[in-house]
Amino acid sequence: MTETNYQILLKSRPVGWVSEENFEYAAGEMPAPGPGEILVRNKFMSLDPYMRGRMNEGKSYVPPFAVGEVLEAGVVGEVIVSNNDDYAVGDHVTGRLGWENYSKSDGQGLMKVDPDLAPLSWYLGILGMPGMTAYVGLMSIGQPKEGETLFVSAASGAVGSVVGQLGKIMGLRVVGCAGEDSKVAWLTDELGFDAAFNYKTCGPVYKKLRELCPEGIDINFENVGGEILEAALWQMNDFGRIIMCGLISAYNDKEPAPGPRGMALIVQRRLKMQGFIVFDHQDLCREYMAKAAGWVKEGKLKYRETITDGLENAPRAFIGLLKGENFGKQIVKLD
Repeated sequence: MTETNYQILLKSRPVGWVSEENFEYAAGEMPAPGPGEILVRNKFMSLDPYMRGRMNEGKSYVPPFAVGEVLEAGVVGEVIVSNNDDYAVGDHVTGRLGWENYSKSDGQGLMKVDPDLAPLSWYLGILGMPGMTAYVGLMSIGQPKEGETLFVSAASGAVGSVVGQLGKIMGLRVVGCAGEDSKVAWLTDELGFDAAFNYKTCGPVYKKLRELCPEGIDINFENVGGEILEAALWQMNDFGRIIMCGLISAYNDKEPAPGPRGMALIVQRRLKMQGFIVFDHQDLCREYMAKAAGWVKEGKLKYRETITDGLENAPRAFIGLLKGENFGKQIVKLD
C-alpha cells in the first residue's frame, strides 16, 4: 500500500461539452477507517453517461457532484483493512465509491462479489448496473411479447447490447443502431441482432427504420434521443412502448433542445412513453442477477469492454464515452 491516494476531483462545472479542464488529478491522504469502517483498494471503475448530468448544478434523482470534491462511480475493489464484522480482509466488493485508488466505507450499499465466478470488471457491466438497467427497463416498461419488434438505439453500448440480447432470449425481433460499421457488424454477427445500421452513414434514419422494421416497432429502448427518437416515434405500432433510458445526444447541450416532432402520435397510436431509474426496481434487479450468470455461462449473453489503464486517464476516457468512442462498457483499471 502506498501512502498516497490519487483522486479525480470536479474542478469546475462544464458548460456544453466536458473538457479535461473540468477535472483535477490530485494526491490525497490515505483514508483511515474508523470503528465499523473498511478500506477498499479500488481495482476497476465504471464510467457511465449519467455522470454528465451529475456534473451540472440542480435537482435530479441523485445529488450533483460537488465542485472541489472527489467524483463518485461504480467501483469494484478488495477490502484491505476491516473494522466491520460483515467484511473480512480479502473480500471483493462493489458499490458506489470514489474516483480514487483507495476508498473508506461503512459498508452500506456495498455488495460482496465472487472473483471466481466472473472477471471483477464484469460486476460493473453485464453483471452490474448496466445489465440490471437493461432488464428493468425491458421488463417493467417494455413488457415484451414473443414475436414483437424491439428497436435499440446505442445498441453496442453497455446497456443497449444487453437489451438486444435479452430481446432475443425472449423471442423478439431485434433491430439496433450504432455509430461505427465495426459495431454494427458485432451486433449482427456476434450478438444475434436481426438487423442493425450505422446511423451516421445510413441517410435519413426514419427511412432506414422503415426499411428494417417494415411491420413497425413495438418496443423502443431509447438511449440517444434527438433524431433517432423522432424517427422511432413515427415507426411505432399502436400500443407500442417507448422506454426512456437515456438521451446521450443532448447531455452536452448548452440549452434544452426542442422535443421530437410527432408527439401527437403518442395519443393517436396510444403509445406508452416512460422513464425509469434502475434502483427503483430492486425486485427486478435481484431477478436479473439470479438469471444473468447462467445466461453468460450458456453463451446467451455476450459482453465487451473498453478498458482504460490508469486513474489519471479517466477524464479523457469519460469524454470519449460521451462521444461514442468506446466499444461496449467503458471501464478504468485502477491498479
